[in-house]
Amino acid sequence: MSSKSINTSTDYRDWVIALKSKFQHVQLKAAVAVNTALLQFYWELGQEIVEKQQTSQWGDGFLNQLSLDLTAEFPEVKGFSKRNLQQIRQWYSYWAGSNSIALQPVAQLFSVPWSHNLTIISKCSNQQEALYYIQNTIVYGWSRSVLTHQIESGLWQREGQAISNFADTLPAVQSDLAAQTLKDPYIFDFLSLTKEHTERELELGLIQHISQFLLELGAGFAYLGRQVPLQVGEREFFIDLLFYHTRLHCYVVVELKTVDFEPEYTGKLNFYIKAVDEQLRQAADEPTIGLLLCKNKDKLVAEYSLSDIHKPMGIATYELTHTLPDSLKTSLPSIEVIEAELANEFKGLLDDK
Repeated sequence: MSSKSINTSTDYRDWVIALKSKFQHVQLKAAVAVNTALLQFYWELGQEIVEKQQTSQWGDGFLNQLSLDLTAEFPEVKGFSKRNLQQIRQWYSYWAGSNSIALQPVAQLFSVPWSHNLTIISKCSNQQEALYYIQNTIVYGWSRSVLTHQIESGLWQREGQAISNFADTLPAVQSDLAAQTLKDPYIFDFLSLTKEHTERELELGLIQHISQFLLELGAGFAYLGRQVPLQVGEREFFIDLLFYHTRLHCYVVVELKTVDFEPEYTGKLNFYIKAVDEQLRQAADEPTIGLLLCKNKDKLVAEYSLSDIHKPMGIATYELTHTLPDSLKTSLPSIEVIEAELANEFKGLLDDK
């Protein structure tokens, strides 16, 4: 058989695809194994550095000599710079003697890339928070940029903070998972809207940045559509945003409000959840849940409003950190505005010195 006929053979192409997939899997396993072995070495090295500094008279200067000696022996290895040796010591010291790490296998740290480990200890104020990001990186495979975004947006502090009635409307296992799925507030820092933005502008902005929106919603959300029509009786209604959650195995109805929370909003969302349950939910699906996103809310008013609602729903707020002034909505800033902003930033830098 000629090379040309082999290339057009379906069996051959399928075999090559299978081989590529298998080799990529082997490569991934090898990379993970190498990362694990390297971090185990780093951990032991960090421990020995700390012990040597405590028991010898070498002082801190020996790290420079250690860097020179190891680099001379292994010139192709970039991990023996003085800076990295200091970071190895810092990493070990961060976790050493921690009650948190005593309860969790140290091996968790070895399952996360070195750069991720450094990001976590540099940005997390305590081991409990750091372990949260270690574990979530392992589960969701976050890149370093995604990890950094999650830490800087305070995901650990926001997760599970939405007010909800899940404990009264869902089975215990489903209730706990649903509560952890929602957060408060949601940070939409990828949007540029005026302070007086409309619900339509907010909705369109979220859909235009659907990747960032899904990242902020969290793992498991699958986008199904906006302004989804539902026919009830002689009338047609439209859901702002509809999702399906692959871990909760249920539809999620999201209603957007660009004003402060009002009690009547829960009634409308309750109606939408009922309609989705009746018209879209299948036998294998768990009960539909709702999420009402408002600009602000009074905690007690929100809790009162949910107390007699029988459909599962949560109430949370959202924040826009990149907000355009109304005057700039349809125009670019002038040279004078840019210069003034740069001058203020420069003055701030001088004041900090």
